[in-house]
This record gives sequence, C-alpha cells and structure tokens, in this order.
Amino acid sequence: MNKRHFLVLIFCLAMTQYFQAQTKKNQANVDYAEKYSHIAVNKMKQHGIPASITLAQGILESGAGNSELAKKSNNHFGIKCHEWEGERVYHDDDIKNDCFRKYTKVEDSYEDHSLFLKRPRYASLYTLEVTDYKGWAHGLKQCGYATNPNYADLLINIIETYELHAYDQGIKKAKDAEKKKELAEIEAEMKSHYLLDSKMGDIPAFAAHPVRIVNGKKAVIARAGDTYESIAKEFGLRKWEIRWYNKAKKGAVPEEGQTVFIRKF
Repeated sequence: MNKRHFLVLIFCLAMTQYFQAQTKKNQANVDYAEKYSHIAVNKMKQHGIPASITLAQGILESGAGNSELAKKSNNHFGIKCHEWEGERVYHDDDIKNDCFRKYTKVEDSYEDHSLFLKRPRYASLYTLEVTDYKGWAHGLKQCGYATNPNYADLLINIIETYELHAYDQGIKKAKDAEKKKELAEIEAEMKSHYLLDSKMGDIPAFAAHPVRIVNGKKAVIARAGDTYESIAKEFGLRKWEIRWYNKAKKGAVPEEGQTVFIRKF
C-alpha cells in the first residue's frame, strides 16, 4: 500500500468514527444544551459552578426537559420540597407522591440549583477549577448529591459526548486575563511605592528618613531610637553593608543627629 492510499484509508476511518459518534448523540440532548447553555453559563459566572456540570445534570435529571416533572413544574434538577415555601407538585419518586419544587420558569430552576449547591456540604467543590468537570462530577457523588453509584460517570459521559466542557472555557480564559491584569496593576503599584527616581538615584519613596548627599555619598540623619539595623531595613540594605559604609562595629548604635551613610559612593 502506497503512502497516498494509506492516508486516504486513515481519513476514511477518521470520518467513519466521526459520523458514528454523531449518530450516537441524542438530538433531544443536543437541543437541550443549545437552548439552555446561555443560562448555564450565566449561572457559572454568578456562582462558579461549571456550565458543563449544570447542563449535564439538567439533561440527566429532566430527560433533556422532557420528563413529566420538568414539563409540569419547570423543575429540571429534581429538587424536592425540603425548606421550600413556594409552589409544589407531587410526583412518584423515592416514595409515592413525593413533593417537588415548582418554578415559574426554567431559569428559576437553574438559579435554585446553583443556590442548592452553595450548601456547606458542597463547599469542597469550590476548591476545584471551573474547567475540572471530572473533579466536579466525582465531587458531587462524594458529597452525596445522588444515590446512583454511577452518577459521576453518567455526567462525564454526557459532558464528553456532547462536548459541554466547551462552555466552561470562556469564563476560565476571562478570569485568567482578569487575574493577570490585576497582578500587573498590583506590581506596578508596588514598584511606584518602592522606588523614587531623584537626582540622587533611586531611593524608597516612603522612606522615613530624608536622603541627602554628604561628601558625595547618600546619607540620612539618625533619630532617637534608630539603629543601624533599622535604617538598613528601611533602605533595603544588609546589616553588614551599612556597618561597612559607616565603619561601625557590631553592637554600635548611631547617636541622634549622627550622619549615617546608606551608600559608600
């Protein structure tokens, strides 16, 4: 088989796998993700829960919005009536006529889902990156969100089959850019506070002692309570440097009004 035929064969196999993967996709799930992705992304921005996780849970819990509960009450996450003062519907689940929350619109269900995951039992999830959908899926199971032992794998399979993780990327990139900008601003602020350009060269901007030139050298006038060490710290010098500049012995302390050199030249 020549190289050209080999490449054609590889291409055909790749396309076959692609179309097989596409045919495995449930159109209802595709439509659901497209319809509600903007809500999931908005909730991710507000609450820090990966959009992929929210969408996968919605698909799984509501049958892509086609379950009786979802149609009857706009409840896409199967959240029950515990600590709920709003409208209710009754649906057979763990027990007959189990009580579930009813929402005016689907977006209210998404908001309530986000608030539900703000409970203390799910706090560990927020130490994970918003792009770590696998960590979130396993974390939900470990925190007791669902009793199904395969719950995490089901979520991950939905996310990867429908490429829902793509919805998590935008906020991650935006947050990284924002963090980078903040760090740059902080660094610039620190630099502006640390050094002051003057005719005597760079000196700390907020130094407590005014710098002057004495015999061609930078110096300060010692005040009551000053030590060579305290002045060295103020100007970013090593202890031995300031003693060397001033020919001071270890343990010596400058007198009030004494000239203390902070540069040898």
